[in-house]
Amino acid sequence: MNFGLSADQELLQRTARDFLAAEWPPAAAHAVFDADHDGYPRKLYEQMAQLGWLGLLAPVEFGGAGGTCLDAAVLAEELGRAAVPGPYLANTLSILALRQIGVASVRRQWLPLLAKGQAVVTLAWFEEDTAAWPFPLKARGSVGRFGLRLNGTKRFVLDAHVADAFLVVCRLPAGRAQSTAIVLVPREQAGVAVRPMNDVDRTRRPCEVVLNDVTVPRRSLLATGGQAEKLLARVQNAAAVLLAADCLGGAERLLEMAVEYAKVRRQFGRPIGSFQAVKHRCADMVAQIEPARSLVWYAAHAMDALPRQAAYAASLAKGHLSEVFSNVAENALRVFGGIGFTWERDLHIWFKRAQWNRYAFGSPEWHRERVAQECRW
Repeated sequence: MNFGLSADQELLQRTARDFLAAEWPPAAAHAVFDADHDGYPRKLYEQMAQLGWLGLLAPVEFGGAGGTCLDAAVLAEELGRAAVPGPYLANTLSILALRQIGVASVRRQWLPLLAKGQAVVTLAWFEEDTAAWPFPLKARGSVGRFGLRLNGTKRFVLDAHVADAFLVVCRLPAGRAQSTAIVLVPREQAGVAVRPMNDVDRTRRPCEVVLNDVTVPRRSLLATGGQAEKLLARVQNAAAVLLAADCLGGAERLLEMAVEYAKVRRQFGRPIGSFQAVKHRCADMVAQIEPARSLVWYAAHAMDALPRQAAYAASLAKGHLSEVFSNVAENALRVFGGIGFTWERDLHIWFKRAQWNRYAFGSPEWHRERVAQECRW
């Protein structure tokens, strides 16, 4: 069996790498950190939309490419390599969710806009310090004469400050019990408040979304019960795979930076890369990165073709790659020394991204626990 990329995927990889090297150099990433920037480079995203990248997972009939999770992972790797900010992850997960719902009018309204980069929709999902599904939901909804009324607070909502709508995950009455529900809520709806959260990684912009007696029509209810929970499980797996790919790309870039620096930084009359301790550290980084690549590709392939293995493979990839990214970031910093973490250097951008990736959508410990459960250990 061939576990390599297809010719089209290799072309996407090369094109994305060349494009981002030209259009999003480290100086552009620094601007996101240095200025009062909202973390959404709209011009870059307009170009990405023209290339068809924002609609990779959207169905062809809605203006997308009808691509696979592996296609999206290939692009996510290159976005991680370039430390691209903005709502790629949020929109991609929303596309994945929207294309599975049964409300045709919502698909017709939002999927073409997302595929063209003309709207931002993000999942308002997590609460308190939870960043992995499932967990007990505190956000509640009720059904009244005028539609659905929602109350609650959502945290770690990706790019909520630039979003046009939210896919709110809450609990709704279902007879005598409570049922998981997904509700579409426009950003401008009365009672919606968005508060940016402080985060070390400025390429990510999580927010807190407060819902205070927010009322929406009943047609805004997109999924309930088992359908909603199944959809959220798939989105959780996809997020894990895409973040694992992002980690892979970021780790590769950190390795390149460390090797380049080791060649030019001189100490005791010779490049520091000639010292055995530095060679070993760089070799350790290579030894961690290369075997991890197949984990990402297989997890993405499982999302597309092996549904019974999707959760297991996604957790293996996310749990391991987030640790690889963190370890490589630490080793790269040791090659640079203290100067590597100064504001003017590029390294801290990826170092901080590694810390965010580590805990988003499940920590390594959470994913290892899930792997053990999948294996019935």
